[in-house]
Amino acid sequence: MDQDRRAIIRAYKDTPRTAGVGVVRHVASGRVLLVASADIRSLLNRHLAQLRLGAHRNGALQADWNTAGADGFAFEVIDTLPPPESPDDDVAGDLATLEGLWLDKLKPYTPAGYNPLPNQER
Repeated sequence: MDQDRRAIIRAYKDTPRTAGVGVVRHVASGRVLLVASADIRSLLNRHLAQLRLGAHRNGALQADWNTAGADGFAFEVIDTLPPPESPDDDVAGDLATLEGLWLDKLKPYTPAGYNPLPNQER
C-alpha cells in the first residue's frame, strides 16, 4: 500500500502543469477576477476553496459568492501557454505578457470586475 501511495505521489509530481490565464466569473453580472499562474488549474481550485471556506481576500468577490452560491460562478481557463521545451525553462515572462494582454482585453477592474486597478495593487 505504501508503494502504491508513493507511485501516485510521484506520478502527480511528474505531471506537467499548464501555465495560463483564467477567470472566476460571476455568471449573473459577468464580473470576473482574472488570474494567471504557472499552474492555472491549481490556482483556480485554490480560489474555489477559499470562496467555499468564506476566506477569500477579495471582499467583493466573497460577498457575491455568499449571495449567489457556487452555482452562480464559473471557473474557466481562458488561455494557456505551450509546454516549455525543457523543465528548466521559465515561463514567467511569457505568462506576464499573456496576463497583460487579457487584462487589456477584459479590463476586469473594480467596479466592473474584481481585479484592483493597477495603481491600487498591494
